[in-house]
Amino acid sequence: MSSLVVISAGMGTPSSSRMLGDRLAAATLDAQGVRSDVAVLELRDLAVDLAQLYTSHVPTKALREAFDLVGTASGVIAVSPVLNAGVNGLFKLFFDLMDEGIMAGRPVLLAATGGSARHSLAIDNAMLPLFFYLKATVAPIAVFAATDDWGGEDSGLSRRISAAGRAFADLVQARPATDYADEFADVPDFASLLDPGSL
Repeated sequence: MSSLVVISAGMGTPSSSRMLGDRLAAATLDAQGVRSDVAVLELRDLAVDLAQLYTSHVPTKALREAFDLVGTASGVIAVSPVLNAGVNGLFKLFFDLMDEGIMAGRPVLLAATGGSARHSLAIDNAMLPLFFYLKATVAPIAVFAATDDWGGEDSGLSRRISAAGRAFADLVQARPATDYADEFADVPDFASLLDPGSL
């Protein structure tokens, strides 16, 4: 396992989404019995960059580096808070604006946080279809953590994190991701083709 990337769409400091991502990364590495690089992308730090890319179609240096980090990761742990039965806007925007091929075949562990367990189906209803569309290799065990799960050791959260980490470590070992290379990197974008000055 060469590297893991934790993508957290949490908005607070500290963020329960970030805490869950960190614990899942630690459980994955523990299951493998190896030390590995773990990089964390806090999407709230990229909010302005994402908005700019959405309107200008020109990624900032920070956003290019974030996408490159994901495109060279051996595994991705993607965590979002649940808002109105779905992932938050930053989480969706990040994956909407990413080149589609970056996630193809890349192992991904899905996780979410929310106020109560009634939001747990957001992983199946909102996250899973997105990553199936992106052709990611989705880990068999996802983790949802409600507010009550952080309150004591009897919540079962630690057991769920350990089980998910073991399953994800097995997946990353069995299905190593390859570095992303955009086969259409040299193709001009549509906006430049329509620019009268480029004719």
